[in-house]
Amino acid sequence: MAPASVRPASVSRILAFSCVDGPGSRLVIFFQGCNMDCPGCHNPQTIGQCNQCGDCVTHCPNGALSLEHGLGQRKRRRCDRRLCQGCDLCLPHCPRSANPNAQSFEVSELVERIALHAPLLDGVTFSGGEATLQRQFLARMCQELDRDPRTAQLGRLIDSNGLLAAGHWPTLLERVDGVMLDIKALDGSIHRRLTGRSNAMVLESARLLARAGKLIELRWLVVEGVNDGDAEVEALVRLWHSLPSPPPLRLNRFRHHGVSARGRALGETGPSTMEALHHRLALAGVSLLPLVTL
Repeated sequence: MAPASVRPASVSRILAFSCVDGPGSRLVIFFQGCNMDCPGCHNPQTIGQCNQCGDCVTHCPNGALSLEHGLGQRKRRRCDRRLCQGCDLCLPHCPRSANPNAQSFEVSELVERIALHAPLLDGVTFSGGEATLQRQFLARMCQELDRDPRTAQLGRLIDSNGLLAAGHWPTLLERVDGVMLDIKALDGSIHRRLTGRSNAMVLESARLLARAGKLIELRWLVVEGVNDGDAEVEALVRLWHSLPSPPPLRLNRFRHHGVSARGRALGETGPSTMEALHHRLALAGVSLLPLVTL
């Protein structure tokens, strides 16, 4: 019996090569759409979905964007790939934090794109936005990558915010090698300030993934003066030690580069803060990845 079809995925960007989104050389797929609304997001254009409002059209200096009539009287935003220069000048003008250049892909189309680069890759990382929002597509694509002899050898990782119900993880975990999980804060009120959502499901995901042996990396975006206080650090240490076979922790420094105007209202985190926090966590017995403060 032929497998049931899945809806096409909305993809913000495909990065053909990365050495910072998992081990080795990796192709990264940034799925469009997120279930958090973090002011400090370094990919703010991946948060929302286009509603065809057309506010971006007049801000394209190359005339690549237009509004065209679709079904009935509804207009649809169109991007002419031949004219788009990838300058991103349209991105700040979307009221929904969407990417006017996001594309729709069928499973077969993405598999072919990955296969094209496969000889130079160690793996594929599914990022976003939040990749698990398109979990049915993601599960099917992993299945097809495994079946295709050109891509079967590639490792598969998910970069996730963890905001996924426990019952949805098993289907994905059958098809990927692991998950890199971002935890923004342990305190519920701080987490809501940084993401707009509760952290209960995120913490549940961390424990579930660790029990399954699929949590390969924890990530902590350090926002100085917000989530780097004593109580937060102590709670982070307790969480890490409570996990079975806890993974290495990566500290990421919050910078203003790439963030929205809301994000620039948060202060940048200084290198000295990162170094002190790294040292403190190491003394507490936490396994840490090398610190990068650039």
